[in-house]
Amino acid sequence: DYGEEDGSAYLVMELVPGEALSTILERERVLPTDKVLDIVAQTASALQAAHMAGLVHRDIKPGNLLITPEGRVKITDFGIARIADQVPLTATGQVMGTVQYLSPEQASGHPASPTTDIYSLGIVAYECLAGRRPFTGESQVAIAMAQINEAPPELPVTIAEPVRNLVYACIAKRPEDRPASTAHLARAAQALRRGDIQEAIAAVPGIAGENAFASYTKPIGTAATRLLPSSGAATGAVGGGLPPTSETPTPRRRNAWTWPLIAIVALLAVALIAIIIVLLVKPNDKGGHTPSASNSSASKTPSITPSPSATSYNLNPSDYIGKTYDEVSAALTAMGFGVDREDGPAADSPSGNGTVSSINPYGNQPVGKTITVNVFTDYPGAVPPQTPTAAGGPHNS
Repeated sequence: DYGEEDGSAYLVMELVPGEALSTILERERVLPTDKVLDIVAQTASALQAAHMAGLVHRDIKPGNLLITPEGRVKITDFGIARIADQVPLTATGQVMGTVQYLSPEQASGHPASPTTDIYSLGIVAYECLAGRRPFTGESQVAIAMAQINEAPPELPVTIAEPVRNLVYACIAKRPEDRPASTAHLARAAQALRRGDIQEAIAAVPGIAGENAFASYTKPIGTAATRLLPSSGAATGAVGGGLPPTSETPTPRRRNAWTWPLIAIVALLAVALIAIIIVLLVKPNDKGGHTPSASNSSASKTPSITPSPSATSYNLNPSDYIGKTYDEVSAALTAMGFGVDREDGPAADSPSGNGTVSSINPYGNQPVGKTITVNVFTDYPGAVPPQTPTAAGGPHNS
């Protein structure tokens, strides 16, 4: 509630006992599968209520999920939420959210949608199950690029395959590959808690896998579950938790194809490394050993030095020159800059076609500023010889 009394405005909010999920993860590192599914189901159900009201949270992370002593989940900090169909108030290309939980479309500067919240919740579930975030890097830009381009590391094989597949579906790069809605996600998580895999697959088809039925057993609560006791549904939450028990999950049988597949992947990796080494050491026309422009571009991630206020970045031209326009545009957009492309001089070799020749301005620049990216035009190559033609009528011998 809110109001004004004697010229002073006031705001009344709910007092939520308990602690943030981030605090619990710092202490416990990994949570039981049943408790993670409970948190996912409650959070997804609450988000569905927000989505039906036209709101997208845009910053789902452990620090914004409060867990009460009864195990109820409360979503906090709708400070950067926006109405799904409203005109954006942020500058073009500006990114809102926490980069470790940022969806690929947010990192690319595209508008947020309900599936954006599903992606962030999937990252939270991954962290709860694995004890680590799937994407890390030396800078915020490196993490944002990983969200866009890299596949997440495999979850531990001790986690049932349907649960892993549910998390992978949530953090799919393309929004259309994720669960259709947070309601479907909540329904699938509840079904997995009950051991009803058919119902879970009906809600989220991505859960189905080669061994989904054979390997799945109903998750059993452990002693650690007492740290987050389950209860009845919260506002926008679903289902109660299982009572604590000292039982442990049934050991998961390894698929007979696991080791052959690992061997094949290892052989392919060795072959790929050998090809890369051959390309890197291949002498050029002058007898030297010069790596190709594409290899040097792929081996270096732009290093960005954020200012203490996190409202500006130090742009070093050498971090961008020689890279493709798409790479540079994605990196600058992830930092919150606008990008304007201009054609630059012609490339001095075919490998330079479409790469960045310069950026302007550079140095310490405020977030939101438009950066002009000059791109090499196509290499002109050799001028073909001219064919003599008759200039004026018949030739006299």
